[in-house]
Amino acid sequence: MKYNPKQLKIIEVAEKLFAEKGFSGTSIRDISQEAEVNVSMISYYFGSKEKLIEALFALRSHEFISKLDNLLKDLDLSPVQKVNLMIDWVLNRLIEKHCFHNIVLREQLAGDSRTVIISDLLDEMKSNNLAAMKKIIQEGQQTGEFKSDVDVLMLSTTLFGTINQAISTQRFYRKVHGLQNATQEELENHLRQNLSVHLKKFFRFTLVQELNHTIDG
Repeated sequence: MKYNPKQLKIIEVAEKLFAEKGFSGTSIRDISQEAEVNVSMISYYFGSKEKLIEALFALRSHEFISKLDNLLKDLDLSPVQKVNLMIDWVLNRLIEKHCFHNIVLREQLAGDSRTVIISDLLDEMKSNNLAAMKKIIQEGQQTGEFKSDVDVLMLSTTLFGTINQAISTQRFYRKVHGLQNATQEELENHLRQNLSVHLKKFFRFTLVQELNHTIDG
């Protein structure tokens, strides 16, 4: 999946505006003005606002699946190390790509007012992400390092849900950890460190077959 620089700029601007104003509240004209391109160029590249958000979801989903595929192909890494790297990568992506995940969270909390196209795209993305994660877990099960009775859906829900909860409640996180005067960068580094340690401990407890295994490798 390749986009030229102009297409990527349009996608990233649309992502920012969808996060700020919602999908329904953002027009193609809004995107064209922010991206400094004309409406006809957006229509030429994507056809419609619906096709544009499809491209956004496809891009972000492809990034996740490609990363996990690369981890699977790395013969120098154990299944435990691959899970470890997956956790850190997901954590970094959710923090860095906050606009996209604001779109996702907005849709998940929308209830009956959900946007059908985004709900469908979100379901498809979750299914693809889950399938990619299952491959890494299954590799560990085949080698005997991971337990056989693992609910991968619940692992995925815990991974993404825990990170999203921490990101969306940053004000409270600052208060609890005495970080009211910390810069945003300092806060994000603190989040990364704490969440990384916590999630790796949880995955170790849930996945690893023998108690003397470590997930720090």
